[in-house]
Amino acid sequence: MKTLLLVDDEDDPRNITKWHLENLGFVIECARSAEDALALFDPRIHDLVVTDNSMSGMTGAEMAHIIKIRSPSTPVIMFTGQPPEDRSCLDVVILRSSSILDLQDGINRLLAAR
Repeated sequence: MKTLLLVDDEDDPRNITKWHLENLGFVIECARSAEDALALFDPRIHDLVVTDNSMSGMTGAEMAHIIKIRSPSTPVIMFTGQPPEDRSCLDVVILRSSSILDLQDGINRLLAAR
């Protein structure tokens, strides 16, 4: 089983996404902020990071930059309604208006490439 770190400061979207991903067979660890996610992140445990961008404090894009410094091989997917202009630290960007199956497809493609 693959373990994903899911980062979103809004409870409803985070809980819905967590529920869907768990039903797809992933183990999900959640964080309510980029700062909390960085404290939890361990590349030996987390196979992939899924994050929103617009969060209070540090954005998802800023967090992705730090994750890539710590672990360049860890894939980061942004699942958001407001993607950043600079996507250089993101492996995939999926608009939140997309189907959860699009998120699943992105996750599966990145995990298969590892």
